[in-house]
Amino acid sequence: MQLSEYAGRLDDRLDTAAYADVDASANGLQVGPDDAEIERVAFAVDAAAATIEAAAEADADALVVHHGISWGGIDRVTGATYDRIAALAEHDIALYVSHLPLDGHADLGNAAGVAEAIGLGDREPFGTLGPVTIGTIGETATPRSTTALRETLDAFEGQPDDADAPTRVVDFGPDEIERVAIVTGSGADWLDEAAERGADALVTGEGKGKVYHEAREAGITVFLGGHYATETFGVRSLQSLSEEWGLETVYVSHPTGL
Repeated sequence: MQLSEYAGRLDDRLDTAAYADVDASANGLQVGPDDAEIERVAFAVDAAAATIEAAAEADADALVVHHGISWGGIDRVTGATYDRIAALAEHDIALYVSHLPLDGHADLGNAAGVAEAIGLGDREPFGTLGPVTIGTIGETATPRSTTALRETLDAFEGQPDDADAPTRVVDFGPDEIERVAIVTGSGADWLDEAAERGADALVTGEGKGKVYHEAREAGITVFLGGHYATETFGVRSLQSLSEEWGLETVYVSHPTGL
């Protein structure tokens, strides 16, 4: 498949253009010639030296990631940026990126993947950011205890192996959790929206200092399941989609523990 066709298909499925005015990431094809032919695609959460090298070792023609290398443009190609671009060029690997579009997609997105994992139904878009949303909100099939929900998050790929309970919990919600809002990665800023929409809990990756008092005052439990661990779902979904399109794929797991 030609690289331009592949990138175009992903852009269409993810509605990339809708996020152009709200996302600092340069979503879509970041590195690579449009007319290149690709057969094997690697998938990873982050574009970094380690994942690019792993993609090269897997003989990939392209690398698809959630976190790319261009945030608000590239002023100078030096330092780590140079090293990453040089590695991509040396190994003839294209780079495709989907940040917020891959967070909020109703079927392929990170929040959708987390919702499936914790068993949320009746889901609706959540996490308003300008004209788009980057998360989901829904109902558990049966009420879940804080402990049960935390244990589900603890089992996510990318959670630290050396921690008994890697998911941090700010527990100010009801004993039985039924309505859950999700914004993966860094989503603590959407706690107010979660409260307004009647959520018992907000699931995200990492928090900010203010989240303790905000959760306490709103009567909501906040689960911090790790930025990396809550954002493996989207690239995994794109991997499956790419296989449906007839491409060979490989997944590069490189957890950060954060």
